[in-house]
Amino acid sequence: MSTGFLSTRRSGYPSSVCARARARVNLGSTSTVTPHDERIFLCQGKRPRSQEHRIQLRVYKAPEEPNIQVNALGIPVDSKEPEEVATCVGRNGYPIPQVIWYKNGRPLKEEKNRVHIQSSQTVESSGLYTLQSILKAQLVKEDKDAQFYCELNYRLPSGNHMKESREVTVPVFYPTEKVWLEVEPVGMLKEGDRVEIRCLADGNPPPHFSISKQNPSTREAEEETTNDNGVLVLEPAQKEHSGLYECQGLDLDTMISLPSEPQELLVNYVSDVRVSPAAPERQEGSSLTLTCEAESSQDLEFQWLREETGQVLERGPVLQLHDLKREAGGGYRCVASVPSIPGLNRTQLVNVAVFGPPWMAFKERKVWVKENMMLNLSCEASGHPRPTISWNVNGTTSEQDQDPQRVLSTLNVLVTPELLETGVECTASSDLGKNTSILFLELGKGCIPAGDGRGRPRHGQ
Repeated sequence: MSTGFLSTRRSGYPSSVCARARARVNLGSTSTVTPHDERIFLCQGKRPRSQEHRIQLRVYKAPEEPNIQVNALGIPVDSKEPEEVATCVGRNGYPIPQVIWYKNGRPLKEEKNRVHIQSSQTVESSGLYTLQSILKAQLVKEDKDAQFYCELNYRLPSGNHMKESREVTVPVFYPTEKVWLEVEPVGMLKEGDRVEIRCLADGNPPPHFSISKQNPSTREAEEETTNDNGVLVLEPAQKEHSGLYECQGLDLDTMISLPSEPQELLVNYVSDVRVSPAAPERQEGSSLTLTCEAESSQDLEFQWLREETGQVLERGPVLQLHDLKREAGGGYRCVASVPSIPGLNRTQLVNVAVFGPPWMAFKERKVWVKENMMLNLSCEASGHPRPTISWNVNGTTSEQDQDPQRVLSTLNVLVTPELLETGVECTASSDLGKNTSILFLELGKGCIPAGDGRGRPRHGQ
């Protein structure tokens, strides 16, 4: 709503007459005041030769918040004359507000061939003014992040006031001067990583990119296939992806192609690990030397682990085993790793065979059973050469190879009075001998776990 403000110029009338006149004018202020109401009111008494009294009504109306619209199409830096940056509109103000344009917080002024401000106003049917101001300017590359806004200055009875628009950024187009490659992740790469290679440029809009890799045999650049976003994705990265990469940026307006600096990409790797001898066999009491080899793009560290326990036996590529016992048979794992690149390693498992007769997990064992129940009995034996297991009773049997020197046999049998009397025997046999375990069956409610009641190992006969 507009604000009416009365100012008086007294002409010799008594104050009571002025007050009554002012009161009659204020009666009209209960209605909406518009700029059309701005005028001078005359007050004159009825006495002869009385002087007139003038009362001036001034109307003020703050404009609405300024609305700013940026040139979304953008401005090229090589334009020959100032181009439209943005338009500012301040609606429904009175008197006419003034507009000031700002760039990065500093006011702009008219500058020949550089800055031009074109303002116009429209009188609405209400008598209020709508102001439109267009800012035109020649921009440079450094203006790509510049913040523009407009400010409306207006007067009210209380003094001068102002309202600011939001800040806007106009797209600025400038030619590409430099093209470069960017690789993610940053740092040392390893086989198995997801690697992204992309091209970047300092122009807007960016040029059309292509990525090429130098063929190590011909030294010729060969274009690589990128995804829809122009990114070359190596997943999983392999050592074959190592090499010299280059970007080409083609300006579709000038058809000028700019190359990037070639960039060396190194995908670090560890080759397959080789252990010698690959399938070692030794007699009890003898010695064995295991050697581990591998290649890598970085310095390697080796260590030997016992497969069954994970215990570290040796740090280095060579493992020495002396005075071999039967227990020394089994798996040994060599780990080749790059300490400077976490997660980059390869391993190789080797099984050591120690010649000897079959060895049983237990000599004898007691099992609690119920008569006429179906019973599963298991028997485990190891040795080199690997033994076979047989049972002294009829039933359903199955065997599982636990490792190259160890076998597990399972017997499914019906518990009968005869079986309760005789018990069950399992016999492990090989070319170097045999060994037997006895399972005694006792009537009862439960079963002793397989790990209980184990006797001492019995070597073959």
